[in-house]
Amino acid sequence: MEKYVKGREYRAYAIGALGQGMIYAIMSSYISDFYLSVLKLAPMFVLLLMLLARVWDAVNDPIMGYFVDRSHFKNGKMRPYLLFTPIPIAILTVLLFYAPNLSGWQLMVYAAVTYVAWGMIYTASDVPFWSLPNVMTPNPDERGSIISNAKTLNGIGSAIPMAIFMLLGFILPKLNLSGTALEKTKYMTIALISAVIGNILFMRVYFKTKERVNIPAPPKKEKGGTSSLKLLLTCKPLMLTAVMGILSSARYMYQAGAVHVARYSFYIGKDLTGLSPAEQEQALQSNISLVSTVFAVATAVGMFGAMLVMPLLFKKFNYKQIIIATSLIGFVSSMAIWFIGYQHFWACVPFLVLSCVPCGAINICLCAMIGDCLDYMEWKTGKRLTGMGSAVQSFVAKLGNAVSTSFIVLMYMIVHLDVANISANVTANPLEMSETIRTGMFSLVSIIPGISLLICIVPIFFYDLVGEKKKKITKELEEQRKAKGIIIE
Repeated sequence: MEKYVKGREYRAYAIGALGQGMIYAIMSSYISDFYLSVLKLAPMFVLLLMLLARVWDAVNDPIMGYFVDRSHFKNGKMRPYLLFTPIPIAILTVLLFYAPNLSGWQLMVYAAVTYVAWGMIYTASDVPFWSLPNVMTPNPDERGSIISNAKTLNGIGSAIPMAIFMLLGFILPKLNLSGTALEKTKYMTIALISAVIGNILFMRVYFKTKERVNIPAPPKKEKGGTSSLKLLLTCKPLMLTAVMGILSSARYMYQAGAVHVARYSFYIGKDLTGLSPAEQEQALQSNISLVSTVFAVATAVGMFGAMLVMPLLFKKFNYKQIIIATSLIGFVSSMAIWFIGYQHFWACVPFLVLSCVPCGAINICLCAMIGDCLDYMEWKTGKRLTGMGSAVQSFVAKLGNAVSTSFIVLMYMIVHLDVANISANVTANPLEMSETIRTGMFSLVSIIPGISLLICIVPIFFYDLVGEKKKKITKELEEQRKAKGIIIE
């Protein structure tokens, strides 16, 4: 098929994805640690907040998708959202990691309002952003390439807050900061940098991209007709893709769980015997930074390595084959980490790299598969719900993050880790934690994501938008669009 998107447009969209990765990563990787270790909110409250927020997302995300599908502004269908959402997201990101001088129910209300508000406005940018490739080009291969490049830079963007986290862990103890005060300063600094830089890069997409496929808004439901929600729920390949994404959710724990295992499980620093309190503080903070950095690097090598070879793999294998193969690699590697144990951190690292390969593969394949599912829906029903399809993707991603966070919070409760009883003046020492606590935290980055990667394979076995069937749909859909007078600019 004809190619439509020029190189600079490719790059602009990918750089925007990098900015979005910065913004999303600070929330997805660190919000649980901020709530538990800095604000010292009750684990049960954090768990309920995460779960109830996802219940709301189940309502909010499809509504956002509905509006995107039916909106048509002067400057496009998707792009205008990328212009007016960045500033509110930046403000809410800072507020999300601000520690107000509140306590009890007031602090809970503040956390709940900022968390839910952030999720809502993020959806208003995320759904149109990942819908954009569907209107940038009608070529599914070109769309897959755009998404692959964007997801790669999105992953790179997600590593930037981790790098800042590492640097601040070494710098802030030298400024006579310790304990909770140090953590408050660290998180506010990361939030400010990520919010400003990330949203500037994200906003550029509005000015540097073009919508070429003029997909008409779906007609209003006629009496006796099929609703948009029913079209989604009865689109078998889309539902299989969503279920696969949800079942693989624990893959996020390699990132989200890193800071928790660094605080309470792993210790790879120097001997603390005989050190002054200030020297111990520096050593413990250095341990958190070093462990988190190793996790970030290992995750990046595995994830980005997979992302970089995806264009080559796409030429020989379909999405289904790639997901099954990489998920099995992740499962075996995660089990190896579990059997090696937290006492041998450096021996775990090579297997951690391999465990993160499916993180990159699934992230790219899932997004591209949703585009194929929307092609299938349009081919079969004559209706294309691009916004609602991307809303499904957004919901699956946020649900995945919530599942990971919920596992983390549940583990705090299972091993009876009471952060409220840890002094606010010093950093927790993992060597003083019980074996139960250290093993429980360690499971967050080993056996739990491993099992998740194994079971996610089940629904993908039934996914059939591959090979000749996919080629047939692409060809016939092109003919249908020509017959309807849909213009590709």
